[in-house]
Amino acid sequence: MLPHHQSRPDAVELLLRNAQLRDELEPLYDESIGCVDVNRMTTHSENEFLQSMLEWERAPMAPICEWFEPRLALPSPEGVGVDELPALITEVTTKLFEKNIVLDFTDHLSDRQLYTLIYRDILPSFEKKIDRRDSYLHWDCANTDGDPESWLRYYANDAEREMWEHETGGELPAKQELMHRRRLPVAPL
Repeated sequence: MLPHHQSRPDAVELLLRNAQLRDELEPLYDESIGCVDVNRMTTHSENEFLQSMLEWERAPMAPICEWFEPRLALPSPEGVGVDELPALITEVTTKLFEKNIVLDFTDHLSDRQLYTLIYRDILPSFEKKIDRRDSYLHWDCANTDGDPESWLRYYANDAEREMWEHETGGELPAKQELMHRRRLPVAPL
């Protein structure tokens, strides 16, 4: 009888937390809250989802370079020798990963192109800083949303290429082998 009695406060606590999270999210309500299917999620899973939404809404925005103490500053790409680039890329991608930032689709870029992308686009980018160990900011280095050509050329499998061609009516670029195989930190999408 005791184990059953102990599980009830947990269920009640979960329901109370759920109500609290929904109350806190009420002023921020948008369609993503409607994505919560209470019939398919446990209360614990729902609370995790709602908590992550609340953290997202309340997270401060700052340039990625300012997420570090001291501020992450890199030497200008023009001043870095070709032989220095691999070590700098490893160092900075490791630091970014420590802040849960992952660079995806980098193997089509030369070391100089990747380093320049980090220096000019990623570090000054204003992003929401969420302090969750299981939440990652994925930086798409192939720009699949804006111009999917690099992704189609280097990363998409045959089925993905066919689906893109069918959905868009666009012409597929020729498939190419990746030029640089890197072992950068990875995280789940």
